[in-house]
Amino acid sequence: MSERNHINKLINEKSPYLLQHARNPVDWYPWGDAAFKKARQEDKPIFLSIGYSTCHWCHVMERESFEDDEVAAILNDAFVAVKVDREERPDIDAVYMTVCQALTGQGGWPMTVLLTPEKKPFFAGTYFPKESRFGMNGLVEILLTVKDLWKNKREQLERMGTEIQKNITGGKQRKAGELTRRAITNAFEMFRASFDGAFGGFGHAPKFPTPHNLLFLLRYAVLEGNQNALDMVEMTLRQMYRGGIFDHIGYGFSRYSTDNKWLVPHFEKMLYDNALLTLAYLEAYQVTHKKFYRSVADKILLYVQRELAAPGGGFYSAQDADSDGAEGRYYVLTPDDVLTVLGHDDGDYFCSYFDITENGNFEHASIANLIENEAYDKPDDRIDALLPALRSFRLSRTTLFKDDKILTSWNALMIAAFAKAYQVTGNASYRESAESAATFIIEKLTTTDGHLMVRYRDNDAAGTGFLDDYAFFAFALLMLYDATFDVTHLEEAVKTAEMMCGLFEDTAEGGFFLYGDDAEELILRPKETFDGAIPSGNAVAAYVLYRLAALTGEPAWQARADRQAAFLAASIQEYPLGHSFGLMAAILALYPTMEVICTMSAPDDAEQLREALADAFVPNTTLLVKTPENAGRINAIVPSVKDYPLRDETLFYVCQNKSCQAPFAGVATLRKRLTENAKSVEK
Repeated sequence: MSERNHINKLINEKSPYLLQHARNPVDWYPWGDAAFKKARQEDKPIFLSIGYSTCHWCHVMERESFEDDEVAAILNDAFVAVKVDREERPDIDAVYMTVCQALTGQGGWPMTVLLTPEKKPFFAGTYFPKESRFGMNGLVEILLTVKDLWKNKREQLERMGTEIQKNITGGKQRKAGELTRRAITNAFEMFRASFDGAFGGFGHAPKFPTPHNLLFLLRYAVLEGNQNALDMVEMTLRQMYRGGIFDHIGYGFSRYSTDNKWLVPHFEKMLYDNALLTLAYLEAYQVTHKKFYRSVADKILLYVQRELAAPGGGFYSAQDADSDGAEGRYYVLTPDDVLTVLGHDDGDYFCSYFDITENGNFEHASIANLIENEAYDKPDDRIDALLPALRSFRLSRTTLFKDDKILTSWNALMIAAFAKAYQVTGNASYRESAESAATFIIEKLTTTDGHLMVRYRDNDAAGTGFLDDYAFFAFALLMLYDATFDVTHLEEAVKTAEMMCGLFEDTAEGGFFLYGDDAEELILRPKETFDGAIPSGNAVAAYVLYRLAALTGEPAWQARADRQAAFLAASIQEYPLGHSFGLMAAILALYPTMEVICTMSAPDDAEQLREALADAFVPNTTLLVKTPENAGRINAIVPSVKDYPLRDETLFYVCQNKSCQAPFAGVATLRKRLTENAKSVEK
């Protein structure tokens, strides 16, 4: 390992991931003209390494190879080494992940790609050990082989690069299709076939929460009156909470579970997981009225406010899995740890409650869990009183690295979660968190001409916004409007969606490109439809367009939404299981909807309206509120609302299945009408 105090060209970057590598002996460059100019001038291939700051195997590869003088010497001599933070440059990640998956059949991080100076890839993989072992090629062997080939058989590598680029860019354009309820039913059947009836979730280990799957199934359960769909959601939500994937000491969910029963997580915590899981638990509460689900959502949001909230608004991205060079060390406990902190009486109770034993369940220690605790869903004041001492103990013995960059797209998801939480609970701090983060994006992550940027860190905003930034922020603003009826949020949602369509929409072939007309051009301009850890930008765009069409009644939004649904249709029909958020958008088009316009006489009525609908799950309903204060602004967004007069009492105008009813007064009547249409699946 290197002992020198080497500084490379990442030292002036803001990305925590790039800064983690700024003192490697490797002469890293950030992605940019300087790196590719050097490669052309010195006639060297590019060694491209893509990862993120809280990635465990990225840390492993750094320790084994990028901190190693032998590896660094080879890279510095024969390559131009480029580091990319996938969270800041999802476009680069998406393009070369396509290459990696095409060449190897799989992908992941760290991602390792070798390119010509013209950015054409000729080799790709993920993690490589320094030396070859157990049938896995080592990095040194790969680098020396490529060095020799570049010198002696350069044409072969360049020909491979050209062929690979041709293959990934020459994919057949999908024809527009038509979505039907059959695709939605097929998705449900596929989820049912892959469901783990013992511990919840879908498929085998490793298990990912993928909360948008649960959000889809909740809609299917309610709109189809399907108890089985609800049972799958409930078991999954219960078992995830009971397992070690939920941090029972400090709260919040880890990235995924390495086993079937959600016990041993990959300990990193991501902002987006906790945002989407909050939505799933809150919607489960609305469907079932079981307070347990609401309490889990409250715990997640308490974690976010305590650990990830940035001063002045916005939320940090993640907390690392590793501490003191080992994964999970921050989280695990032994009985001696607990007894030392709490004493014998309380300590024994705590250990019994959370299954903390001498034998342990993870590397001679214990991950706190409730898998065998049948009282997992019951409040326990004694445990709650003991938790702060254990949290303090964990903080005192080691620290977790925190990725403190603020990403527009991930923040948008958390804004949506806090907005939903305010809508459901009325907790004013939730509204404040949502609105301050939205203001942060508008003030700190938006250019003077209204374009979104990707990330903010250390008083610096950077990056040309991607589809996810626009689609997710429009989604968040619509969620904020649903929760607050503040017309400002609706205005911003319309503005953001208009810009999204202008920058990213492919009006010729359909769909939305990942990066816009204002961004760097890469060897491929992808249109991602498949949901991964987070929903695809194309799916969220479709959802936003249908919501705007319903809220405004404007034909232009409806036409855009229908075009987007036609674009998504072929992908969804091919593999419904991978397009749950796109199916949520399709549900807005394929199932009965209800549009409500409220002419509100007094501002205080807004809170009464929120309270009346707090635990009502009505996903295919839009509610537009016109008041004396916002009439002009609402009329500008929805011209047809000019015909709805303001009177001395609050009135509701309900249209259902393209048929409008006579206006009526009273929020109780509105609630009854909204909920009686959904088939009850409550136990």
